[in-house]
Amino acid sequence: MFSRFGRFGQWLCLLAASVAATLLFRAIELPGALLLGPMAAGILLAVNGAELAMPRFAYNLAQAVVGTMIAAAVTPDILRTFAADWPLFLVVILSSIAASGVTGWALCHWRVLPGSAAIWGSSPGAASAMVLMAEEFGADVRIVAFMQYLRVLCVALTAALLARFYVGVDHAAAAQNWLSLRDPRAIAETLALIVGGLALGRVLRVPSGALLLPLAAGAVLRGLGLIDLELPQPLLAAAFAAIGWVVGLRFTGDILKTVAMKLPHMLASILTLMAFCTGIAWTLTQFLGIDMLTAYLATSPGGADSIAIIAAATNVDLGFVMAFQTARLILVIVIGPILARRVARAMGHRPIPR
Repeated sequence: MFSRFGRFGQWLCLLAASVAATLLFRAIELPGALLLGPMAAGILLAVNGAELAMPRFAYNLAQAVVGTMIAAAVTPDILRTFAADWPLFLVVILSSIAASGVTGWALCHWRVLPGSAAIWGSSPGAASAMVLMAEEFGADVRIVAFMQYLRVLCVALTAALLARFYVGVDHAAAAQNWLSLRDPRAIAETLALIVGGLALGRVLRVPSGALLLPLAAGAVLRGLGLIDLELPQPLLAAAFAAIGWVVGLRFTGDILKTVAMKLPHMLASILTLMAFCTGIAWTLTQFLGIDMLTAYLATSPGGADSIAIIAAATNVDLGFVMAFQTARLILVIVIGPILARRVARAMGHRPIPR
């Protein structure tokens, strides 16, 4: 349907559909509308023949903006909480990684998906690393990427709906003046942090560095009182839209046809992992005395940037949520590929000789 419009026409259709979907979601007060609207528009166009893909630099820039937004929410109190309860944090995060390994093993053991695709696709994060390693083992990288982004989509939608009906939208945040520039110096420092984080990420080649490096540097520099952070609202909206498009445009008609027969199994494994993480979230409320929504967003399996956007639009402790999500992301980057590789080898899959 959309393929006949040409590349420029498709982008215009995507932009128009994104605006319409965002306005609809905002009208029903769905948290994260600036993310979910473009995501829904991307899915609509992708399944109807559009052939679009976000440029890698634009996606990295969007992640850097979200990383900076998270850095502005990380306070010394959050870091003290994390330091005081780090054994609990570690056990919870490792439990979710282990649970994802079990679901991947089960899908592979029962031959629900071909080869070792289920093992790599079940990891709760580090999507790019998993896709690269899946290719090394000869797995279908389309299925791996689809599983990764299907989980992100499910987590984002569930989190937004829970936030909407559990506590509602943070109207104070939603009423911000988009054109206000309260502190030009802070904005300049913020933009410098984004550019510097992107440049450092290209040099160091850290997995998810576009998100993690501005987050870490911004949190440290702000904590030391060396910089102030303020992001213009239009820049945030553009970053949210870019991340939504990256997820939505992955759901092409071709890949949906490829996985159509296996889609119920994929959804069952994702929902099982989400249910397990919900149980972990309830455990956190008992030990730390935090509210259930904050705990749920903190323990959601994957999509740290998406969760950050939704948490920022609700009355939850964004700093706590992102301290947990960031720690999980780091551990998944370090442990996830090792665990997936070992499970794949245990199932009899071997890397393809180069």
